[in-house]
Amino acid sequence: MPDRKLEFAWMTDTGRVRTLNEDTVKVYPDMRLVVVADGIGGSSAGEIASGLAAQVIGDCYHAREHLPKTREEAREAIRQAVLEANRRICDSSRRTARYSGMGTTVVTGYIGPDWMVFGHVGDSRLYLLRDHQLYQLTRDHSLIQEVVDQGFFPTLEDAQRYGIRQNILTRGLGSNEEVGVDVGDINLAPDDTFLFCTDGLSGMVSDRHLQKALIAHREKNLETLGQHLIKLAYQGGGADNITLALIRVY
Repeated sequence: MPDRKLEFAWMTDTGRVRTLNEDTVKVYPDMRLVVVADGIGGSSAGEIASGLAAQVIGDCYHAREHLPKTREEAREAIRQAVLEANRRICDSSRRTARYSGMGTTVVTGYIGPDWMVFGHVGDSRLYLLRDHQLYQLTRDHSLIQEVVDQGFFPTLEDAQRYGIRQNILTRGLGSNEEVGVDVGDINLAPDDTFLFCTDGLSGMVSDRHLQKALIAHREKNLETLGQHLIKLAYQGGGADNITLALIRVY
């Protein structure tokens, strides 16, 4: 089957509050690869960690003799690339004092002929808009998600109202020599819109408003949609760096 045609757009913004942008987004249209990373807030050199993660993952694909041709090959390629990024971040943290303790989230996706394989560590997310429905394809590696999964609260909103902070991660690159990488895959369909983002977007804009924005901008180019999403994050407070990548499938 011939590869589906894809449209890409990506952007990052410091937001209203932060003076430094610790997020990184890299999109490689020729390799059909997207990487979004969020330097862990409060850690030293978060921008170094996120940049290293995105660069290493891209380099791993560039170094391959051929791009993955099957889902199984793609799943293993993503897992190994993210693990290599974690190893490099840990090595840099050990070797350079000012990088000690740095870390990052990551969410990445690789598109084959009619499928996408994705992987993530942390709370950066991947969404899919299909047939006017929004689906969150990743599940946050965060304390608030964990207490909801364990049944202590029915929803994330309930846990947040109780006082559990959204940004406490249970997993991230650079925090441990060994890290679990969650990997999944999904078939592509015409008119699918994929949104990769950091919590500077998902934490400022509810899923309901993300869905409304993605539907309302279905006929507009992705650059316009991305700018609108950043505007919504500003309206929600803009308290963090805002980074996103969009893919539309034809």
